[in-house]
Amino acid sequence: MTGYLDFILRLVIWFLLTANWSMANIVIGVCVALLLPRSRTAPGTLKDWSQALWKTIVAIPQAYLEAFQMILHPHTQETTTMERAKLRRSPGLIFLEIFLITFTPKTIVVKCHEEGFYEVHWVRPRR
Repeated sequence: MTGYLDFILRLVIWFLLTANWSMANIVIGVCVALLLPRSRTAPGTLKDWSQALWKTIVAIPQAYLEAFQMILHPHTQETTTMERAKLRRSPGLIFLEIFLITFTPKTIVVKCHEEGFYEVHWVRPRR
């Protein structure tokens, strides 16, 4: 089941990158999603994928709220923190985790360390 979710994630990323729904692009996207190398790590469980989907749904209104907060009250304080990545995640789930951090306007992942940490840049309101 998680193999299908990984395939769907690759296909969605293809469509987001190309923004083209023609039949030729769909065929190319399916071929690319099938031909990309598979991960040698343990695949994510259905529970991990459902949690990632829920976090994605919650992140959309959160991103709008943060954008309005930044418009109404400019954020001038910057900090950088190291956040620990969840262990034994599939590359698709790691991508979604980084995407969710970067999706909200106040945070962006600057660097992903091999030791399992993300370097996250934050903007915060002036104190």
